[in-house]
Amino acid sequence: MRNPLSDKVVSIPPSGIRKFFDVVSEMPDAISLGVGEPDFDTPWHIREEGIYSLERGRTFYTSNSGLKELREEIVHYLERRVHVSYDPLKEVIITVGGSEAIDIACRAMLDPGDEVLIPQPSYVSYEPCVVLAGGTPVIIELKAENEFRLTKEELLEAITEKTKILVMPFPNNPTGAIMEQKDLEEISKILIEKDIFVLSDEIYSELSYRGDHVSIASIPGMQERTVLINGFSKAYAMTGWRLGYACGPAEIIKQMTKIHQFAIMCAPTNSQYAAVEALRNGDEDVAVMREAYDQRRRFMVHTLREMGMECFEPYGAFYVFPCIKEFGMTSDEFATRFLEEEKVAVVPGTAFGDCGEGYLRLSYAYSLEDLKIALERLQHFVKRLRDKK
Repeated sequence: MRNPLSDKVVSIPPSGIRKFFDVVSEMPDAISLGVGEPDFDTPWHIREEGIYSLERGRTFYTSNSGLKELREEIVHYLERRVHVSYDPLKEVIITVGGSEAIDIACRAMLDPGDEVLIPQPSYVSYEPCVVLAGGTPVIIELKAENEFRLTKEELLEAITEKTKILVMPFPNNPTGAIMEQKDLEEISKILIEKDIFVLSDEIYSELSYRGDHVSIASIPGMQERTVLINGFSKAYAMTGWRLGYACGPAEIIKQMTKIHQFAIMCAPTNSQYAAVEALRNGDEDVAVMREAYDQRRRFMVHTLREMGMECFEPYGAFYVFPCIKEFGMTSDEFATRFLEEEKVAVVPGTAFGDCGEGYLRLSYAYSLEDLKIALERLQHFVKRLRDKK
């Protein structure tokens, strides 16, 4: 029998995020700090709108691009939050989560051999999506000494004649790094000069703890070369509703919609009605959750530093990225032993790229009670390792 599988797909390793969590589910008293999922319920008024849409029998397909009402609300939201305006009919598409938007943007924009610059450590989907679209991933290794920001020097060094897209994964998963206005202005000058497009994943834009998030699309000259991706999972605690969106130049969105049309048809209808309610009346919910995350963030960074672990301060998302190089173990070895000996699951930094070696991702999208228990266990584990030196 001939090989039924695609060599391209087989060559892609599975996500490193989920490795430990099948074990955790079978382990009594285990705590997971690994999954990037809010511990809040979706606010009731948003859930109620989703329920109401079902009660009204709104179980039909929407247009391929999504409900017009939702696209209009997204445009209003982006105008007030990041000061960028889009045409809701031609420049916005509703997707099944932000991940689908990343996938179809890559497929709509890339030809074989086109290079895509991917700063790492970063979300696990970028590199596989580029490969599956026929592009060539080019990794830019972000550095702790630069607060894991992308610098203009690193960008210039990576650009070639084949470079077509730069992925901008900020606020960053897993590091919590952000890019501020001055950083984006420096990067944008190079992108305009070199005629490079941007895929800006802003799913954590509402979880920024050092002033308001700045979108690279708001920098003069950048909106026409940027596909802005966002969604409802993180800010509104709507992970299971599977709803995201992309905004960008009409010619790109048109081709993304064509792929979406054939592969998906449309995003879930009741989720779209719930999202309209989230955008209209969810600002207070977001503010409450952001304040809670910020409290947990400060507690976690302080506690890690108190136990002598090197940890740069994250200003976005809901992750910390402590360094474990002093212990002489790989990230995978550390995470495996920590799970086996202390019953706490974390994610090895290498799940987010080879340059994540020597780091761990810990999520603080969990209750303070769980965080305190997990960090106490980490302190015990670290002390044992140091005592054996």
